[in-house]
Order: sequence, then structure tokens, then C-alpha cells
Amino acid sequence: MNVLVVFDHPRRNSFCGAVLDRFVAGLQEAGHQAEIADLRAEGFDPRLGVEDEPDRDAPGKIYSPAVLAEQARVTRNDALAFVFPVWWWSLPATSKGWIDRVWNRDWAYGARKLTHNKALMIGLASADAGQYAKRSYDSAMQTQLVQGVLNYCGIADASLELLHGSTGSESSRSGLLERATMLGRTF
Repeated sequence: MNVLVVFDHPRRNSFCGAVLDRFVAGLQEAGHQAEIADLRAEGFDPRLGVEDEPDRDAPGKIYSPAVLAEQARVTRNDALAFVFPVWWWSLPATSKGWIDRVWNRDWAYGARKLTHNKALMIGLASADAGQYAKRSYDSAMQTQLVQGVLNYCGIADASLELLHGSTGSESSRSGLLERATMLGRTF
């Protein structure tokens, strides 16, 4: 399976980048091909301008060349994965803007939906699982990202995996890296 892995962190050499590497290694061990979209390194502009604004009065609207290139990258893959730090109980702004611009009306939702087999979002959370559960952050993110984005756009086999304690001890972080590898192997 060809998997587009969308990575969003200001530093490629961060722990988030290490999780990306281990996830991709797991994908490759399972026989999958990974294409990495490093949004920050590629300079993706997350701002939604008029040329990419959804327009109900213009069915079949042609979006900007930047969005068409991203849509082609999404289309040539069978599945999607995201690796990102959890900021304010959600995706970083660049990932959110990428979805806003690229997953546009009548391409990802509306008259047409995405046709991908599977999607996985891997969020690195500094707080532990108990803190998330206590305030229902995990279920709020599940609703927002899985149901509100992935399922809404037609991907039925979609999930969110939160790697809690990402700023914890070395042994804790080592366990998270092992989990990332396993997520790739079982994708």
C-alpha cells in the first residue's frame, strides 16, 4: 500500500521527527511504501486565500496550482497518516491549514469524497493519558479529528493514536518510539 505521511513540526530533528522515522520504518517492514509530506520543510502556506476558498456557486472550481499539486499527491496514495505534536488539543496550524486548503469542497467532501482505504493520526501529547482522560481531551480530539475530518471526508477506517508523555523520561520516550514502529508494522 502507498501511504502519504503528513509531518508537521518546526524541527525535523525533534522527538516528533524520530516518531515519524520509526513509523515509516514500521510501514516499510510491513511492505508498504511511504511518501513523506514535510509541510514545514516544504514551505507549505496554510493560509486559505480566495483562489482556494470553497465556493458552492462554482461546482467544479479549479483551485490554485499549489493545491492541485497537493491533491495529486494525496490521490496517488492509498492511505494517509499524520504525525504531529498536539497543540491546544488539536493539530498544529500548518496541518489544519493544509486540510483547509487541500481537502476542498467537491474534492474531499460534498459531491466527491476521498477514496482512501485507511487513515491514522499520530499525535504526540506531553501530558499523560490520565490527564487527558480526566478532562476528556482524548475523546474531544477523537470527535474533532476522526469523525469531524477523516470520516466526514469518506475514510471509514480512521483512527487517532495519542502518544502520551512525549516529554517524559528516556525510557518512556523509548516506549513511544517502539509504539510508533508497531503502528507502522500493523498499518
